[in-house]
Amino acid sequence: MSKVLVLVEHDNASVKDATLAAVTAASQLGEVTALVAGAGCDGAASAAAQIAGVAKVLKADDAALENALAENLGPLIAGLMADYDAFVAPATTTGKNVAPRVAALLDVMQVSDILSVEGPKTFTRPIYAGNAIATVESSDAKLVITVRGTAFAKADPTGGSASVEAIAATADSGLSTFVSAEIAKSERPELTSAKIIVSGGRALKDAATFE
Repeated sequence: MSKVLVLVEHDNASVKDATLAAVTAASQLGEVTALVAGAGCDGAASAAAQIAGVAKVLKADDAALENALAENLGPLIAGLMADYDAFVAPATTTGKNVAPRVAALLDVMQVSDILSVEGPKTFTRPIYAGNAIATVESSDAKLVITVRGTAFAKADPTGGSASVEAIAATADSGLSTFVSAEIAKSERPELTSAKIIVSGGRALKDAATFE
């Protein structure tokens, strides 16, 4: 059976929903190991161990990994890939930042934003701004994949009992420095997590007209 490494997105205490969809996709490829990388991420590692479908959790706890900088995460993941056939990340800001660096370090072609798993190395993904769906097949020995979260069901966050193994982090690369994070707050739902989006022109004006 193939072995798949999944990047867990978290807030140090809990796992983000996008990861649950990535685990579902990864489970269709093989045995899933979840990677929890951060600083003070014991809570997230424990939460990841409870996700249904996760066989093992690797926890890399180091100050260099606190802000999920791709320049520090990339070498860590690339080093781990000697033992894995595929790396899967959610198609989020973090996943889209980390996965290309991992693919470059492994010298493979990334398969981005997949919608379904059609075979061991065959997937569907949107092209032309989502106006068409392409079926693609990788010829690389290692797979690097990002998963569109709304295309897969979320794995049960409480159905598993995986073991947690602490691993050493790679040294800080010094290639980038975290300055600050400005989180945009909105009362509206996040579009990237919506299964159905209804769009209308300006003539509709407001929610009442939609209803």
